[in-house]
Parts: sequence; C-alpha cells; structure tokens
Amino acid sequence: MDICPKCGLPLQACVCEEIAKTEQRIHVRTEKKRFGKLITIASGFQGVGLKTIAKSLKQTLACGGTIKDNTVELQGDHSKAIKPALINLGFSEDTIEVA
Repeated sequence: MDICPKCGLPLQACVCEEIAKTEQRIHVRTEKKRFGKLITIASGFQGVGLKTIAKSLKQTLACGGTIKDNTVELQGDHSKAIKPALINLGFSEDTIEVA
C-alpha cells in the first residue's frame, strides 16, 4: 500500500489536494493578445494538479487553452463563467478574485 509523503495517509484516502484547494488565492484576468484576441488567465495555483484543472476548465467552458508558467490560459473572454467552473472543481468561492 502506498502512503502519501505529505499527510501520511494511504493514497486512496489522501486529502492533500483538497486541503490545497481551500488555501489557494486564485486571480483571474483577461488580456488582449495579437490581432485583438482575448484570453482569460487564471493564476495562483500551488500544490494542485494544474494539468487536470486546465483540462476540466477547457471542457466546461468549451474552449482551447494551455498551461504556461504555473497559470492556465484559456482562449476567449470567460471572466463571468470561470468562477462557477472553479467552484465546481472544489475551490472556495471567497478565494477566487476576478478582475
């Protein structure tokens, strides 16, 4: 049986990622890129699976995106829809700041 090095619990019962989700300070902003295209940037993730978060956000918001420098970049302006999507992923509502 494998044991989590952070919390000492078995991997099936590990709660490290759930605890990390409640302690995040996520900042969401939009930015204009080349040719006037808008992207939505979510930053401030630490200690969580960024690849799985980006994948589920892209599926939920029906857009493309990528991971760059510990941030998630989504194609298009999703500033109104990203907060409920992050709450559905388990992040706390009061720790998400949309600018």
